[in-house]
Amino acid sequence: MIGGTAMNITDAAHASGLTAKTIRYYEEIGLVTPQRGHNGYRHFSPEEVRRLMFLGRARRLDFSLQDCRDLLMLSADTHRSSADVRAIAMRHLAEVDERMADLSQLRTALQSLIESCAGDGRPDCSILDALTGGRPDPTGA
Repeated sequence: MIGGTAMNITDAAHASGLTAKTIRYYEEIGLVTPQRGHNGYRHFSPEEVRRLMFLGRARRLDFSLQDCRDLLMLSADTHRSSADVRAIAMRHLAEVDERMADLSQLRTALQSLIESCAGDGRPDCSILDALTGGRPDPTGA
């Protein structure tokens, strides 16, 4: 629960749904900047925990770390243009569409390999033949 007091990394991880390792990494690359106590322990303010939650949601949508950095900056900018945010999301959507097209081609190639394999008790296997170069590669690689 995000209250008015600072949280340690375990509580921040629980509240944000991220692992402590991920949070330490985000700190290392400057996405979050928790305060340090005199004992060296991290203390996350409610605002930092909100940033962690934002990062978790953005990463679940597969935004890159740079996109996350840009979105965080835009989120903090009260004079931002929603067009800037939309442009980042549209660019990301185009990347997702491209990956989906690549995955569709991969699926077709795998399906072709599977259909060419008898799948019986004999040792001959057209899938292994394709992987070792003994028959044409359906991926075109």
